[in-house]
Amino acid sequence: MSYQILCGDCTQKLQQIIQKVDLTFLDPPFNQQKDYALHNDDMPEEQYWTMMKEVCRSVYNITNDGGSIYFMQREKKAEFVLQILRETGWEFQNLIIWKKRTSAVPVRGKYSKQYQIIVYATKGGKAKTFNRLRINPELPANYKFQRENGIFVTDVWDDIRELTSGYFAGNEAIRKEDGERFHKQQAPLALILRIILTSTNVGDTVLDPFCGTGTTSVVALQTQRNSIAIEIDPKNIECIQNRLTNISNADLLQKYYQEYICTESLSKIWGDDFGIEMPQKPNLEIGLFEEILDVMTEYY
Repeated sequence: MSYQILCGDCTQKLQQIIQKVDLTFLDPPFNQQKDYALHNDDMPEEQYWTMMKEVCRSVYNITNDGGSIYFMQREKKAEFVLQILRETGWEFQNLIIWKKRTSAVPVRGKYSKQYQIIVYATKGGKAKTFNRLRINPELPANYKFQRENGIFVTDVWDDIRELTSGYFAGNEAIRKEDGERFHKQQAPLALILRIILTSTNVGDTVLDPFCGTGTTSVVALQTQRNSIAIEIDPKNIECIQNRLTNISNADLLQKYYQEYICTESLSKIWGDDFGIEMPQKPNLEIGLFEEILDVMTEYY
């Protein structure tokens, strides 16, 4: 398998990608005035959605027929996501509700918020790959009999915990030496794993245009998929490279295998080799963010 890391603005870097991709996980900054080092998260709404439309169109152009995109956003922005995907050629398939497992965020004058949306769409009317995963969560209180073979994953995901800023962030959350979170928007491994297992096969290529701390690439590597990561912040790039060349115990995926054990042909979907031998970290020098860092590492 291989991974590639590009440092820079994804609107520019996407134009330089030649190879085709099979799946894109799109989790951009939400334009909520967050303090990012090299991104303005307080753009005029029209400018922000124009940028996202450009990204979706560029991703569409490099996606194989039948390939997939998963676009995560705030629930109040669902109409914009759906519109942009439709206008750039994508075919809507599902509106996934990722229900958060911690307390709902209180809001005055309306219901508290407890979920994010993930819009699943494909290039063409039918996905070329859709592995029907089965899970076996705890039975609801009113169920009398145990399930024999779990249940299929639906469009409501209430079994994946987000990485909160408090206690429940756990060991998976990357931290600085002082204990503070390295990146408070870090995506959980379990979320990316479900997406990759569903919409790709071993040997496919996964793209993340706003890769942050590189969770998508970490999951792709351990499930024998190729990956392309784009990130504008060199500090995040260094973090990604460290995660990929030195897989930590917190990043290992074996702990999730049993959750999908009821899935038919799971070992084939997942990839048989749990014991990928990781190479030594290459000697990299990360310069100014305008410079391109293009790292290709081969695994046999």
